[in-house]
Amino acid sequence: MLEKEIIINNNNGFHTRPAALFVKEAKNFVSNITITSNGRTVNAKSLFKIQTLGLTKGTLIILKVSGKDEKNAIEHLIKIIQKL
Repeated sequence: MLEKEIIINNNNGFHTRPAALFVKEAKNFVSNITITSNGRTVNAKSLFKIQTLGLTKGTLIILKVSGKDEKNAIEHLIKIIQKL
């Protein structure tokens, strides 16, 4: 399992459009992927679940990836989050 702490830098936070893009990318990997924020952990392949976290600019999240393609998945998803 790999994990990384990331701060959301998008001015509008992780609203619908960037969250949908993230979910689309996350679904390309077979690994289990979760996002934890403020003590709540959700499946990162579910747009609805991510939106329940209310991820605004400056929010600290923990991205966890576990599975056979975890290294590629976490590297790719970190880049996606940082570009949003």
